[in-house]
Amino acid sequence: MTPTTPTGSTIPTGSAPSGAIDDAGGSSRSDATDNRARRAAGPGRLLAIVLTGQLMAVIDVFIVNVAVPTLRTDLHASGAGMQLVVAGYTISYAVLLIIGARLGALIGHRQAFLAGLAAFTAASLACGLAPGTGALIAFRFVQGAGAAVMMPQVLSLIQRAFTGASRARALGAYSAVLASGAALGQILGGVLVQADLFGTGWRPVFLVNVPIGLVLLVLGPRGLRGAEEERPGAAGGGAAGRYGSLDLAGLLLLAGAVLLFTVPMVLGQERGWPLWGWIMLGLAAVLAAAFAAYESRLARRGGAPLISPRVVGAPGMPLAVVRILLSMAANGGFLFVLTLHMQGALGYSALRAGLTFAPTCAAFGLVGLNWRRLPTRWHPVTSTAGFLLAAVSFAGVGLVLRDGSDGGAWLFVCLLGVGAGLSLAYSPVLTRTLATVKPQDAADASGVLVTSLQLGLLTGVAVFGAVFLGRATGVGASADALWVTCLALTGTALCGAIAGLVRRVRYLR
Repeated sequence: MTPTTPTGSTIPTGSAPSGAIDDAGGSSRSDATDNRARRAAGPGRLLAIVLTGQLMAVIDVFIVNVAVPTLRTDLHASGAGMQLVVAGYTISYAVLLIIGARLGALIGHRQAFLAGLAAFTAASLACGLAPGTGALIAFRFVQGAGAAVMMPQVLSLIQRAFTGASRARALGAYSAVLASGAALGQILGGVLVQADLFGTGWRPVFLVNVPIGLVLLVLGPRGLRGAEEERPGAAGGGAAGRYGSLDLAGLLLLAGAVLLFTVPMVLGQERGWPLWGWIMLGLAAVLAAAFAAYESRLARRGGAPLISPRVVGAPGMPLAVVRILLSMAANGGFLFVLTLHMQGALGYSALRAGLTFAPTCAAFGLVGLNWRRLPTRWHPVTSTAGFLLAAVSFAGVGLVLRDGSDGGAWLFVCLLGVGAGLSLAYSPVLTRTLATVKPQDAADASGVLVTSLQLGLLTGVAVFGAVFLGRATGVGASADALWVTCLALTGTALCGAIAGLVRRVRYLR
């Protein structure tokens, strides 16, 4: 990848991005090269460990969806209970992500990653063995908390282990894994439920994490050692003072805002959007404004804000947040409504519904890993082009399924277009933004962007789910509802394309 500067020019891929700090701590290029050569195996091993942990955490947001019918029958759970099984992970995950980022800065990113991984793995085992709905809900909250501690450390560890072009490639893999986990979760969930291993039904969707997590915990202490070269809380530039406290007031304001936003987004649709949901959304906006004001005032006083204003105002960060929200809202909403249509109106099994998304997942991952191979002069417009391709593909999906059929080969083509388009819309934005983040700000930046991603997914499921379910009552009605929803998804993608046209406006730089 050739990252862009705030003015739209490019940085040669052979050099470190502007503002980045090399592992060599300012030594010469030859010293840095020699250092990387001595540790050639280390960064690759580190990347495999952290991206595998990240993939597990993202997959678990979605893997339970296709298991809900089996799980509900086996546990004799109520509809509200099943909502909390699905939503408990998402709620604690979204609420605690930025707090997890700060913990990494306080205790060390390697230690925080391993601690979060251990909690996630133990909670996955407990979920798989849960005797009833109440226990499963509680363990899902713990599982989400473990993921929230683990996830923000991934970017920080990558920033410390890679420089220059290798960092750009690692960030490309990071962004591809982060967003393709949604489709992978649907696929893996369908495969595991359909397989019904040893008559265990839904339990493997949780237990599959246990052996993987244990392997990572064995490899992690050595495999991650090279990236944690600095004393926790001393990432340079006065970081010791910056990370010396947890900013409890900011933590409470942010957690409250995210919680008040997340709960109605997750539960509102099933409950018919009651009044309490709208009240919570209003209060979330109030707390978000209070959080922003408090953090700015704390930074001016020389304190240690939970999110540094320089991270939020970094070149490209505001626009990146907007585009990530839009692309992930479209991604989450599309996966949700198409799953409902296939399993409801078309009668697909969990396995078939999951495998239907294989083209989308494959295209997303391949484009995310290879978009940097495009000519350098195209890089500044890749995101806009991706949104436009996604818009055309969403409309195509609606058209080929509008008559109530399975869409045939044209659906396959459109699903490829959705995956490729969303990947082009999302991956370059995330990679270019993160490439300019200083290593000492990587945890904060990761928390902000991954929280934006998560809130985008939640918003997409809630909004597009409401559009679809408000019109779907049968095969014909479901197809019509899908068409209307695809038009709404097309409009969202077009908004993402238009957002790129204002990237030079001062406050979006």
